[in-house]
Amino acid sequence: MKVKVVDNLCIGCGACAALVPDEFDINDNGIAYALNSKVKDNNKDLVKDAKENCPTGAISVEENE
Repeated sequence: MKVKVVDNLCIGCGACAALVPDEFDINDNGIAYALNSKVKDNNKDLVKDAKENCPTGAISVEENE
């Protein structure tokens, strides 16, 4: 599974980074970004939750398995 954050949609609320700190962080501009090119197996369900709870729909998930 791969995850991306669309910069121009992110408002930097930090929900994703709070929910899955191993996969998301907030940069110096206040925008979230994915920390890993591939989501760790134990974080897949949490990343899906972060996607569903993103208020702007800025998180995209690609199921590649």
